[in-house]
Order: sequence, then structure tokens, then C-alpha cells
Amino acid sequence: MSKKIFVTDTILRDAHQSLLATRMRTDDMLPICDKLDKVGYWSLEVWGGATFDACVRFLKEDPWERLRQLRAALPNTRLQMLLRGQNLLGYRHYSDDVVKAFVAKAAVNGIDVFRIFDAMNDVRNLRVAIEAVKAAGKHAQGTIAYTTSPVHTIEAFVAQAKQMEAMGCDSVAIKDMAGLLTPYATGELVKALKAEQSLPIFIHSHDTAGLAAMCQLKAIENGADHIDTAISSFAWGTSHPGTESMVAALKGSEFDTGLDLELLQEIGLYFYAVRKKYHQFESEFTAVDTRVQVNQVPGGMISNLANQLKEQGALNRMSEVLAEIPRVREDLGFPPLVTPTSQIVGTQAFFNVLAGERYKTITNEVKLYLQGGYGKAPGTVNEKLRRQAIGSEEVIDHRPADLLKPEMTKLRGEIGALAKSEEDVLTYAMFPDIGRKFLEERDAGTLTPEVLLPIPEAGGVARAGGEGVPTEFVIDVHGESYRVDITGVGVKAEGKRHFYLSIDGMPEEVVFEPLNEFVSSGGSKRKHATEPGHVSTAMPGNIVDVLVKEGDVVKAGQAVLITEAMKMETEVQAAIAGKVTAVHVAKGDRVNPGEILIEIEG
Repeated sequence: MSKKIFVTDTILRDAHQSLLATRMRTDDMLPICDKLDKVGYWSLEVWGGATFDACVRFLKEDPWERLRQLRAALPNTRLQMLLRGQNLLGYRHYSDDVVKAFVAKAAVNGIDVFRIFDAMNDVRNLRVAIEAVKAAGKHAQGTIAYTTSPVHTIEAFVAQAKQMEAMGCDSVAIKDMAGLLTPYATGELVKALKAEQSLPIFIHSHDTAGLAAMCQLKAIENGADHIDTAISSFAWGTSHPGTESMVAALKGSEFDTGLDLELLQEIGLYFYAVRKKYHQFESEFTAVDTRVQVNQVPGGMISNLANQLKEQGALNRMSEVLAEIPRVREDLGFPPLVTPTSQIVGTQAFFNVLAGERYKTITNEVKLYLQGGYGKAPGTVNEKLRRQAIGSEEVIDHRPADLLKPEMTKLRGEIGALAKSEEDVLTYAMFPDIGRKFLEERDAGTLTPEVLLPIPEAGGVARAGGEGVPTEFVIDVHGESYRVDITGVGVKAEGKRHFYLSIDGMPEEVVFEPLNEFVSSGGSKRKHATEPGHVSTAMPGNIVDVLVKEGDVVKAGQAVLITEAMKMETEVQAAIAGKVTAVHVAKGDRVNPGEILIEIEG
């Protein structure tokens, strides 16, 4: 008896998120949509994950307009998105009314299938999103965030699937975000799921360790109904098995997909050319890397950590960070390493290694996690660490969102006339700072997307500036990209050299001084901390909040600033007791390690 296998292609979302930092623009998607629509995919994943963030932050595109355009261009194909349960597309839990409003608008604008997951696999954080999807008449796909640990057993995953089936889900996805599945483990898990519940099974596995295609084949042989693939020009590595390869592998068998291989090859050639345009965003981790089977760190997380260590001049300590990540994960009760828990664990490990002392600094997100603010930990957390982090505060033992009051009315009031629609309010809700900036720039007609660098000529690596032509760079700092054009170098005088450049179009002059110190004439002129009363930070980042003002009296250990780096917030504390004599920063400022941010006189 033959059994057709259905295919979801990730080319318009996860494939370029995995390999090109989510930078593909809508203009490069639309020309091929007619052919994509004729393939006969079960669905195309087009939205969610990091696409919303990247559209607003870097591409200066309205993500809702992208969705509407894709819906019009793909009339015969289901459109699918990835939704982080109560986190939606952001990095915190939203109130139930925001979740309901977001799902309703996503459905109206074109999403047919909602793949809903929770980083903790806490099904309580899925309930409202599932109910909202069903209320909109769309397909709710409950998702298992696959990982391995002493507490992540087949029995635990089966129990989760049965709970999601009882909540009204239409299908179950096994989401192997880090590439941890192995072929025989996949077969056993799928076989158990098919025996214990009745929903169709989807397999989503990244090929980081080079095993994903074998995993999919074993899943199919044991009863899986659907596989996620990526067109070959955006496949493999930290992406997914190639669509053409899997279609060819199954062709003529009892599991034939029925898809047209020649049409898929035409689409692959189109995206082969498109990929070249985004060469500056190419991930360094596109080959097989079996280390993930040991440290469980996804490729994208490794590249981000490498950037942070490079900025600190500590890239040689990467092995220490990779060794610390499993220890932090165990202390936190073995959460799966997927957004946002991957950032929470990775950033804390980074702090532990660079500080030379475990948990000398604990990020606010780790504190919230240990308090139960993200949901129930899969395993037992380190109780000593929990008390160190939250003191005598109570642990949340119910659904975290139950503590949140409705937010939509407040959000509408905060964004005001900048929001021309309910979708705009939701954009602001997801990312308040960059969302507001996007809406302000749209209102003023000043939206400026990132500049794509020309494709390098053979033997070249970038466009070097000739006479009157700036040398262009795109620099990634903590997940944010900056376009830097160096337009000239001044004559060295009095031990200083002036460089004239622009950053994201804004003119800037940088003065380099001896001993590698520098002063930006258009930005920070802060001195370096030398005294115990000089408050500084160990990592470059942004100021989220200033908690004191000049003249305040503070205690040693009192939080005086909140900074953000790697999307995680951290309290910066006073090293001594005394009086605040100077505050050199304000909310939104960019700061660097070692700078004097606040001065305290003991």
C-alpha cells in the first residue's frame, strides 16, 4: 500500500534564516512565486521565526505587507508560519489579548498553518495560541522542541503530543532545531507517536550534523506523513535536506511525493543566483559540524558567540564557552536550546567564562527563568542558584501569562497616530523600540534598507574605495548590522589619526590615539574606568535603563544600570557604597567595555 509523503519547503523562511541571517527580501521572493505555486507543496513556510524582526530592523519592509504580497502571489498553496506560543515572535510572554489579536491578524493576512512551539515544551504556553488558531478556522500544529537530556525521553515527548492533541491541534511537528536527531532515534520516536496518538506527524530537522536526510527517511519508514525541506541552493548545513534530493530519493517508491523534479530544479537555479546577492550575510557554519551532537549548540548560536568573543579579544576561549553551556543548561533544568532559551543559556555561559567566576553576574532573563517566568523547567533546577538569583521571591508555579493584564489598549495608546492599522500596533508590540523607529521612518518617508554589497569579482572580497569612492563594510555587532563607509584618513598629528566615515549614512569622525584608545567625535567620549567607584560594563551593549541620578546615595551591590547585549538584559551594580557624582549615559546609548558610565564617590 503506497503512502504519499507531503512536503513543506522552507525556502522563504527558515532556509535563509539559517544560512543568510534572514536577509532575503520580498523582491527576490515574488518573481519565483508562480513556479513555487505550481509545485504542489503541502505548504510553504513564509513567515514567523526571525523574519518579522529582520524585516523591521534591517530590511525596512513591513512584514504584514510581505505576507499579503505572498498570499496574492501563491493562491494555490498553504502558507505556514512559526509561532513561539505565548512569546509570539518576540522574546517575552505577551498577554492573552495580544496573542489572540496577533493570530487573528496573521490568519486574515494569509497564514493557513501555524506551527506553535514553546521553548520549554510547556504546553500551558501553547493553549491560547492554539485556541486562537482554531477560532480563525486555520490549521494548528502542535510542536515538540526536540532535544536530548536525562529528562527528555520518548515517553515525555509522547505525553506532550497527546496533550496537544487533546488541546485541539490538527497535527504534530517534531522540531529538531539544532540537528540533534539521529536516524534510529527518529524512527523510535515517530513509531511511538504514531502508536499513541492519531495526528499526522511532521519532521523538521536541520542538517547541522549531516544526518537530517537519513532521519527523515527513517521517520517516513516508521509512519511520518510530512517532511520539511529546502530548495537545494539553500539546503544542507544548518538549513534542511534539499527538496530535490528528497523528492529524487523517494521517487518510484511507495512514498513518492509526486512533485515535479524538473520544476524544482528550475526553482533551485533561480535561488542559486539570488543567494549570491546576499554573500555578505553568508554563515560561516554551512558545512557538516557534528559537535552539535556533543554540545547541543545550534550553528547560528555558535556564530553569535564567536562574534561576542572576538569583540572581547577572547576568541581563543570559545572551547571554554562551549563546555560551559551544557553545565548552565543542567543548572537550569535542561531547557531545549531554542529561542529564547538558547540566548538565555548561551549568554549566561559567556558571562561565566569571561568573568572567571560562575554566576558572578546573572542576567535578568536567567533570574526570570529561575522564577518560573518562562514556564516550568523540563527538569530540576539548581536550587542554590535559584535562591542566589531571586532571593526570597516566590516561584511562579502556574502559567506565567496568567499574571499579565490585557495590553492591547495600552499599546494602542503608546504608539498613537503612528499606527495606521491594528497590524502596526502589533508590530510595535513585538519590538517596541525598533517597531516605533520603523513606523516613524515610514511616516517620514525615510525608510532606508541595508545596502547589499556588490558581488565580489574573482579573487576579491569587497569593493575597495578608489579616489572619491568610499570603502564599504557591513559589520555585525551583537546581531545588528551596520553599514560603514570609510571616506578618508587624516594626516597623523600629535600622536592621533583622524578617520572620516559614515555609519548607516550618518557622518562620523573617529580619532585614534596611542595604546589603541579612541574617541568618536560624533558619539562617545567616555574615559576608561580606573577607580572602584567608576561603574562600567564587561560587554558592549545598549543602555536599557538608568536607575540612579546625580546626587543619589547608593549601597554596594545596588543595581544602577540595566544594559542589553545579545538580546539579554543585565543589571550593572555599584562596586562601592557612596554618592553618585556623575552619570555619563542615558537610555538608548551604546556603551563599550571599560568605559566610565557612572561615577560614585565613597
